[in-house]
Amino acid sequence: MPDTLDTTLVLASLLLPLGLAVLWSVPALRAGVGRLTPWAPAPALVLSLTGAPGNPVQLDWLLLGTSLGLTEVTRVFLLFTAALWLGAGIHARGYLQDDPHRARFELFWLLTLVGNLVLILALDIATFYAGFALMTFAAYGLVVHTGEPDARRAGRVYLVMAVLGEGLILAGILLTVAEAPVRILPLLADIPAVIAGSERRDLLIALLWLGFGIKVGLPLLHLWLPLAHPVAPVPASAVLSGTMIKAGLLAWLHILPIGLVSLPGWSALAIGAGLLAAFGAAFIGLHQHHPKTVLAYSSVSQMGLITVGVGMALQEPELAPLLVAAVTVFALHHAMTKGALFLSVAVARHPGPLAGPLLWVLLGLPALALAGILGSGVVAKGGLKAAFDTAVAVPDWWRHLPGLLQLAAVATTLILARFLWLLRTESQGDRAPLSVWLGWGLVLAAGPALVFLPEFWGLAARKPVSTGDWINLGWPVLAGAALALAGSRLLRPWPIPPGDLLAVITPRPGIVARIRAPTAPVFQWMLGILDPARLIAGRHPNRHLRPDRFWQREIALVFAAILVVLLAAGLR
Repeated sequence: MPDTLDTTLVLASLLLPLGLAVLWSVPALRAGVGRLTPWAPAPALVLSLTGAPGNPVQLDWLLLGTSLGLTEVTRVFLLFTAALWLGAGIHARGYLQDDPHRARFELFWLLTLVGNLVLILALDIATFYAGFALMTFAAYGLVVHTGEPDARRAGRVYLVMAVLGEGLILAGILLTVAEAPVRILPLLADIPAVIAGSERRDLLIALLWLGFGIKVGLPLLHLWLPLAHPVAPVPASAVLSGTMIKAGLLAWLHILPIGLVSLPGWSALAIGAGLLAAFGAAFIGLHQHHPKTVLAYSSVSQMGLITVGVGMALQEPELAPLLVAAVTVFALHHAMTKGALFLSVAVARHPGPLAGPLLWVLLGLPALALAGILGSGVVAKGGLKAAFDTAVAVPDWWRHLPGLLQLAAVATTLILARFLWLLRTESQGDRAPLSVWLGWGLVLAAGPALVFLPEFWGLAARKPVSTGDWINLGWPVLAGAALALAGSRLLRPWPIPPGDLLAVITPRPGIVARIRAPTAPVFQWMLGILDPARLIAGRHPNRHLRPDRFWQREIALVFAAILVVLLAAGLR
């Protein structure tokens, strides 16, 4: 039987934010709901600190039988999720105090929080998917909050990629459940064995890897991130990059057959994709002109390093427990440091009398941690390094990975230097409300403290940092700082727009105008095939084919076609 206190905390963790969202529907109560909204994650934070893995809470009447609880891994995810949502929620009260749409923001904030907590506490596949979907689609309201054209465009891209990801995930889940021995929705813990023993193993892994990879920000699937972060309010950007992006990672740890079978092909693909993200996103981020866009590309880069760890675990089942613990601690480290960096944007804009060296020391602390030379960064990087110090036989080409990870630390330092350089121009001379400072300070202080809890809980083991380790951690940061200083004097950013490849897929109106005239007959011919009656009548709403307009307008049709093809391939 589950412990009574744990049961109460599990239910309170979900019912408090959900209940506040319900009460929001009563206009007279919205002001009170707004005052309580920052504290909605408090029961979840208490649960993460006091609860114990095991002893699930069974709600047989909900969905197809809901099972909620903690595992050793999800306890850490719940810890940093609740801590960051709490700090960002306090920050949001001051950041949005004069925003006319603050009440609407609070509703989407609560619903997104509910989804985030549900997917972490879920022990069965149906509840996990329900929480993941709620979080994904409720976050749309956070992305488009300002209603500006750039926000609406980012929201459209976000929705398109979210729907594509949900289609891949749903197809993967349905095909996996069809393979289960008992024709009911299984627990998450049963999914890896089902996939490992399936004749369609590669197809199932591909669907789930790519579907959840959109949330993680895999290369070519990352396009929503650098568009969504700059337009969302600062506290929303903090939770988008700090916690919600980790939902895809948690899904991988839950569902992929890590530790059960060796998958060399998938391992090489994951490691390659992770390294491409680590270096490619850092390079593109160096050419951005908005601090939050730079941080968005930094998130893609850092999630690439985590993806490398997941790829290593797919190769060697013996290393799986060590690597799962390492990427879990890395996720905690990245969530808190990246959350602090995003919240620091508002602090730098409104520094008040603190403007000066002390402020920049505080702003630089999470940057140094993310680079791996300070605080939680030392612990997180040490966890990944431990995988290379074991006696387990690994592929020969892995000997290059430590050097590549050190070069990735150079890239991280460069991109963070770019962020701080751009941040210096953000100051507006006034002082932010007290809650903005309190929320930022809470997240800033929590990161270095919370990173040691997984070791205390027995999930991860930490080795003393030797002199050689300090050298390996320090030289990439020094090299990155030197390159950043030289580059600031000698180089100029390239005109790479946020969303990079999306600018090619969805050209801006000016680009379309330049190619429209010489290609008009071809476009009209194609439109005649797509919709001849309206074209002949002269009533077609878009006389010249625009790829972005087509895939936005026909996304339901495209999604249905993809789903049919995937299901047909899986049911052969």
